[in-house]
Amino acid sequence: MKVKPGFKLLTVCGEHMVISEGVENINFDNIISMNESAAYLWQHAQSCPSFTIDDLVEWMVQEYDVESSVAAIDCKDIANQWESAGLIEPD
Repeated sequence: MKVKPGFKLLTVCGEHMVISEGVENINFDNIISMNESAAYLWQHAQSCPSFTIDDLVEWMVQEYDVESSVAAIDCKDIANQWESAGLIEPD
């Protein structure tokens, strides 16, 4: 998978959100809100040319005190949400 170009992670008043870059008038219907762990994974995913679910799991386990089996479930859900929102695409 890879992050589609043109998206930027912002943190406003402690809330993490992804918006399209270069849009003069922001359509607030198209802002994707993320919790802290999803935002952490997003930052890593953006810095890589491509990534897998296993990469997401590894990053989550390294940062948070979580079992890899639990992280795998969460990371699959996060990747599905990103895909549904049009933020990522296959390699």
